[in-house]
Amino acid sequence: MSKTILVTGAGSGFGKAAAIGMARNGHTVIATVHVASQVTPLREEAGALDLRNFQVERLDLTDPYDIAQAQGFDIDVLWNNAGMGEAGPVFEIPLDLVRKNYEVNVFLPLQLTQGFVRKWIDAQKPAKIVFTSSMGGLFTPANWGVYVSTKHALEAVAEALQQELRPFGIKVQTINPGAFYTGYNETMADAPFRWLDDARHVTRRAALRAEFDRFLQAPDGRMDAQEMIERMIEIVPADSGRFRNVVPKATEDMLKAHQLAAWENPI
Repeated sequence: MSKTILVTGAGSGFGKAAAIGMARNGHTVIATVHVASQVTPLREEAGALDLRNFQVERLDLTDPYDIAQAQGFDIDVLWNNAGMGEAGPVFEIPLDLVRKNYEVNVFLPLQLTQGFVRKWIDAQKPAKIVFTSSMGGLFTPANWGVYVSTKHALEAVAEALQQELRPFGIKVQTINPGAFYTGYNETMADAPFRWLDDARHVTRRAALRAEFDRFLQAPDGRMDAQEMIERMIEIVPADSGRFRNVVPKATEDMLKAHQLAAWENPI
């Protein structure tokens, strides 16, 4: 059955590719982008693909007028895909950057979601909410702690919503990508070097850069994004499936082993 799906963060990466894929599969997609300069190029790309069921709008989640406009759309699925990441040592990262990461990844998506939920409940309309979480929502590697803590919080929000909204016929899912190569992790790895200072901080810039480079250059740090995109195209509009969707399977297995081992970790 064809759905009307609103996608946040559709200007690039997973969101853009999966939004186009869902439209090609016959769904009506409202692809929202954070930056106004992304609107026209994406509209032109959709036009070149003859996707007449593909609408592009700006949605800056920090802009109350954008939020109000978005919540006026009549949709069946809300896919909270937009996000950003701050990396670096938790014991040294400036707290204003921590607050910003929570604002973008947790508080603003929850604000958008609450508005749609109330509309759906008042209209007695079955609907669905999808959150793009991360493999980092289920474990915490050093120097990625701030970003993944926002995804831990998102996991808790989604799990609570799933229980709270089931009586209203509103379904909730998370999608948890592994370390796919989209440029997102690479950009996040650059973020601490705008504030990390060898003259002030314990963490050395060169050592942190070397650690990030080892992770990002390893085969499991730059997996082909197409596998995740194809799964997103399936998961987001689906009427049934798993609450949590970790891709690829090897990452799911690693996370399960990690969580089990955590019970026995020494201090």
